[in-house]
Amino acid sequence: MKSAGIEPSQFTYPSVLSACASLGALKQVVEIHKHIFDIGLELDIFIGSALIDAYAKCGSIQVARDVFNRIPEPSCVSWTAMIAGYTQNGNSGEALKLFCEMQQTGVRPNPFTFTTIATTCAALTSLEHGLQVHNQVIKMGYESDVYVSSSLVDMYGKCASLEDAQKLFNKMDKNVISWNAMIAGFVQNGNNVEALNFFFQMKVAGIKPNEVTFTSLLKACAGFVALEKGSEIHNHTIKTGLELDVYVGSALVDMYAKCGSIQKAHHVFYNMPQRNEVSWNAMIAGYAQHGSGEAALQLFEEMQHAGIMPNSITFISVLSACSHVGLVDEGHHYFNSMIKDHNITPTIDHYACMVDLLGRAGRLEDAMDMINNMPFEPSTIVWQTLLGACRNHGNMELGQYAAKCILELEPKDAATYVLLSNTYALARRWDNAQMVRKLMNEKGLKKETGYSWIQVQSKVHKFMARDTSHPQTDKIYAKLDELTTLIKMAGYVPDTNFVLYDVEEQQKERFVCYHSERLAIAFGLINIPFGMPMVIVKNLRICGDCHIATKFISKIVGRELVVRDANRFHHFKDGMCSCGDYW
Repeated sequence: MKSAGIEPSQFTYPSVLSACASLGALKQVVEIHKHIFDIGLELDIFIGSALIDAYAKCGSIQVARDVFNRIPEPSCVSWTAMIAGYTQNGNSGEALKLFCEMQQTGVRPNPFTFTTIATTCAALTSLEHGLQVHNQVIKMGYESDVYVSSSLVDMYGKCASLEDAQKLFNKMDKNVISWNAMIAGFVQNGNNVEALNFFFQMKVAGIKPNEVTFTSLLKACAGFVALEKGSEIHNHTIKTGLELDVYVGSALVDMYAKCGSIQKAHHVFYNMPQRNEVSWNAMIAGYAQHGSGEAALQLFEEMQHAGIMPNSITFISVLSACSHVGLVDEGHHYFNSMIKDHNITPTIDHYACMVDLLGRAGRLEDAMDMINNMPFEPSTIVWQTLLGACRNHGNMELGQYAAKCILELEPKDAATYVLLSNTYALARRWDNAQMVRKLMNEKGLKKETGYSWIQVQSKVHKFMARDTSHPQTDKIYAKLDELTTLIKMAGYVPDTNFVLYDVEEQQKERFVCYHSERLAIAFGLINIPFGMPMVIVKNLRICGDCHIATKFISKIVGRELVVRDANRFHHFKDGMCSCGDYW
């Protein structure tokens, strides 16, 4: 345009700046700003607002604020651009403060302002401020605006107030954004089944889903290990042509990995027409969860060769992969490389991974040194990781110290008392174990109940140890007794060391043989046809004896049995486990 001798007008610059902002082209924004300054248009309200937006979207929030401060009388658009800029750059507190200042100056917010400030409240998870904003929306007559109401539904979901979200959703005009906000709210709050139900209601209402819809639905399927439903959603993405979207593809990789089908995750990943860092991170994390440490590290190298820079999340998956297969030296290498080669400052999560890596390998003193040399105070999760390692390796002294540190941070953390009690029990220090459990009772703390579940034809079947509530109880116990007899004939001997109670040996054997994961396996073998995938989920760490027994069962029945416990996936096949007995 300039080459043709045509000078841009004041209406040209906002469009050009918007294009630069969408590309994150900071250098070009600075050049255009210089030209605007030279011709004296910087204080134009529309151009100034466009500059604020462009600088904010390019990450230069302080420059955006400088531009804002120079505008003599900022308009609603200027204020909203600055508020949005702070929110986008992770400073929602300043955004909320600016919104209050805006109202004090007498500038009336418009619908886009309210959409923006609702997003700010969501980022702060501040229900109190969100309710105040909603009240203002009602007073100013903007609740009928579908975009404002959708942003409020999203805010309520992120503030864990689903009742308020659904109440507003039910009375508002709806578009795909509204439905997406409600579905995402359910997923964020763990109501995964309800999210899927809403999807089918959305279809009945004639609303066409988009890539955001499918990304949330796939997260829902991953959340409760619904492989069948996940495959259904995958089919929907193919029919709508959205399977090729990079975010949908990444969500498919994540869903299949978390639902136990690492092969399908692999297939989707390598058939994606384009991949971003989210895609690579999902696949690396999937390999790590399934104990395929070498595959995860190889993919990490491929990621860099492809020109995708790893981020903080990538290294959490890489360190986790090293931890699950005992690659201690490699873990140290990647931890140091993250700092030196990639200029990424380790977070508490990275240090927790390193403590886990060292703890699993039995290098408890090294793990303690890592904690002592952290640049910040260790969190509860770091101490719990160390305590778990102490339990597994029988280090009573260090375990007691870790438990003490946890209880100083969270005096009512029941899991710590359980871990400490189990550590004593494994060492046959029954009096100490009983003392800890008595202390739990006195404090009114309850151990988290262990349970396992399995899905058959999209229905979840849940079991607890020695459970007799299922309609097929007689068949399940008969099948389990049959399996126990067969695996004993094959060489299985119950390891009653995993019974953490001081009872008779025969009673201990009965305890281990009827754990929740075995009941779920027996049920699955009765109801899932041969050749179909069988995935059992346990909310706690799989019992050591059940791990041994499941290896025998997989060989006896000639099927792959997949168990996802609180830490990772175990693929049992032909008498072996993918974890190599290192977990």
